[in-house]
Amino acid sequence: MTSPEVAPDAAPGSAVVLIGPMGAGKTSVGRRVARALGTPFTDTDKLVVRDHGPIPALFVAHGEPHFRALEREAVAEALARGGVVALGGGAVLDPVTRERLTAHRVVLLTVAPHVVASRIHGDERPLLGGEDPVARWQRIYDERRSVYERTADITFDTSSGPLVRVVDDIVAWARRVPAGETA
Repeated sequence: MTSPEVAPDAAPGSAVVLIGPMGAGKTSVGRRVARALGTPFTDTDKLVVRDHGPIPALFVAHGEPHFRALEREAVAEALARGGVVALGGGAVLDPVTRERLTAHRVVLLTVAPHVVASRIHGDERPLLGGEDPVARWQRIYDERRSVYERTADITFDTSSGPLVRVVDDIVAWARRVPAGETA
């Protein structure tokens, strides 16, 4: 594997990292933030899929702990690239990943349960199978909320209003707050 490229104006350790629950819009918002900042965008779930195959199949064949180890590697690769990075919803559960995030600007995206219902409908998310997906989503979010909040430098809610407003607010914050500092 070759060394990851860093955008010309991005210093090492200058990633803007989006964390949060499934369906909060990390990928959609992240792409737009990266475009606005003129930096690369990386979705760690896409890196896992690229290198190891579909996530639902990984869960079935190897279980969640194996997937989390692969995810940890993908996060390290994405952070080395810099730019804007969207993490899978459970990535911050890993203590090594949380430690790596301390050198970066971390944005928590939140979303209300009544809004997330339409966003996760029909998805093949391994952790939402077998019961009411929104009820399961709520339990997972409740379990992870304190970790998200401790890890993030700032929080934006994606439940209402135009997405462009959230993107603009994150871009303004990222330009104002150097890497390694908090809001």
